[in-house]
Amino acid sequence: MRETVFTYAAPALKFGPGASTEIGHDLAARGARRVLLITDAGVAATGIPERIAESIRARGVEVVVFDRARVEPTDASMEEAISFARDLGALDAVVAVGGGSAIDTAKAVNLLTTNPGELMDYLNAPVGRAQAPVHPLLPLVAVPTTTGTGSESTTICVLDVLALKVKTGISHPALRPTLAVVDPTLTLTQPASVTAAAGMDILCHALESYTARWYGDFDAKQPEQRVPYCGSNPIADLWSERSLSLLSTAFRRAVQHGDDVEAREQMALAATFAGLGFGNAGVHIPHANAYPIAGRVRDYRPDGYPQDEAIVPHGMAVSLTAPEAFRFTFDAAPERHLTAARLLDPNATGDGPDVLPRVLTALMRDIGIPNGLGEVGYGESDVDDLVSGAVQQQRLLATAPKTVTEEDLAAVFRDSLEHW
Repeated sequence: MRETVFTYAAPALKFGPGASTEIGHDLAARGARRVLLITDAGVAATGIPERIAESIRARGVEVVVFDRARVEPTDASMEEAISFARDLGALDAVVAVGGGSAIDTAKAVNLLTTNPGELMDYLNAPVGRAQAPVHPLLPLVAVPTTTGTGSESTTICVLDVLALKVKTGISHPALRPTLAVVDPTLTLTQPASVTAAAGMDILCHALESYTARWYGDFDAKQPEQRVPYCGSNPIADLWSERSLSLLSTAFRRAVQHGDDVEAREQMALAATFAGLGFGNAGVHIPHANAYPIAGRVRDYRPDGYPQDEAIVPHGMAVSLTAPEAFRFTFDAAPERHLTAARLLDPNATGDGPDVLPRVLTALMRDIGIPNGLGEVGYGESDVDDLVSGAVQQQRLLATAPKTVTEEDLAAVFRDSLEHW
């Protein structure tokens, strides 16, 4: 029997220039008296978190700041934040200010300060034990300062498990933020390279959720079996289509002219729409591939990011196999791939599997995304290792519009070593 039910959920949303100045009011209205604000050192240096903290204090709410969230979080960095929060004692709410790394760290802190156990208890199987929380979490206010991750809308936090050299995550509806506060003015300090990488995350969120397996093609579930990612569906499709339309006009402008306020606002709106879509429909092959790409990085240090350690930023990692992944999935839903290509580029021509990859690679070249996996340090000899990491992401691969074998993944990785 096929599934006949899809689910949809989203946080409360406050969007617009100046929205971040109202967080103190929102917290006080919820009865909060003591909150933990989580950010990272780079965002802290912009002064944004402290301004938000002061606006919260002005409403009579005590704020404790933790500014050591790691860009591309690890189990070690999250455990440091969890330990800090546990030592504080009673809290009424958690506020996350920053990119997906800060928001994901805040989700883990919220989970592990309200529920027993350790990170490994909650990490997705087969890496972790995939336990569900047994106690309610605190209200979480997510304030993105980058436009891309969509973490302010989703039920997921992502991290690297250092000992296993694998990127995985925790997924449960309880992790979804209570309130997403999207203030486009906070993104004006975002470097062009960060805008490009984060923007590719927006784009892949929209494309993957739009091309995900249709919810009605899954086997029927019992109520207790329902998961946040239920496959593409009529409501998620609307958000994805609108996000792609906004990206078609705003993405290049936001990267090339960072002070373009209108482009920044459209990118923030595109990120929000994509988050509302993929946070319910799900993502698939590019995101599954991104985990080992980011988790096994050796020496790559991109401009605009901390230079003290090698990283492949999440959005960049997602984008590097996207053209070939969508070439592979084309035959499962040709009309969706072609529609997506023309939403991104109304001048796109053709009707075959090359159309969407061609649109994507043209965009990636224009905004300075590396030319394939080879440019971030991977070669033919790494393919098997990358495949072994990707196949662990079964929660994501299950949402792909067609069955994905290890041989299929190897071909996608191999064909992504160079794009142009």
